[in-house]
Amino acid sequence: MITLCMDSAYKNLVLGLYEDGRLLDGVAFEAFKKQSETIFIELEKLLKNNGVDYADIDRIVITDGPGSYTGIRIAMTIAKVLSTQMGQSLCCVSTMQLYGGAQGKANVILDARSNRAYVAHLEDGEIIGETSILPLEDVKTFVEENPGTLYGDAHLIGQAGEKADFLKNFIELEPLYRQIENKHTLAPQYLKESDAYKV
Repeated sequence: MITLCMDSAYKNLVLGLYEDGRLLDGVAFEAFKKQSETIFIELEKLLKNNGVDYADIDRIVITDGPGSYTGIRIAMTIAKVLSTQMGQSLCCVSTMQLYGGAQGKANVILDARSNRAYVAHLEDGEIIGETSILPLEDVKTFVEENPGTLYGDAHLIGQAGEKADFLKNFIELEPLYRQIENKHTLAPQYLKESDAYKV
């Protein structure tokens, strides 16, 4: 089975190509507000370099938020169009899961602007409780009450976070993929009013 994983929800552009759970090739780099300009170039290059055609892809996996209002929609739109036209199965994971990975305890902090952050505590890839938006002064308390490795924008609370291995995390989260049965109803997971996402 060939799986294409894509993330454009936040600051990075992540594209991974996998065969039966093994990474064939991929890219992961910061492209904040430039994902739409680079995603097709990088995707075409990735497929060409590995001798894979769109029709060869069996499954597409994307992140569905939280994140940038526009960013989430870039990979999601491509995934919906491809999977609808070519019949691939479509799955999602949370942006927080992609940052936190599938191993151990983790806290993910992503900048939500206006002195707030998205926060989630994960254990072995599962979000415990729910993803929340908290004022930055409350994020420190959240982290203290939920011990785990910090990922994302830990600098917002004056701490150093670990760098996420997105290409590894995408495939290790496979047991937690959410299968999308009705691709037409798939929508970004927003946690605040739309205007506040326009970052």
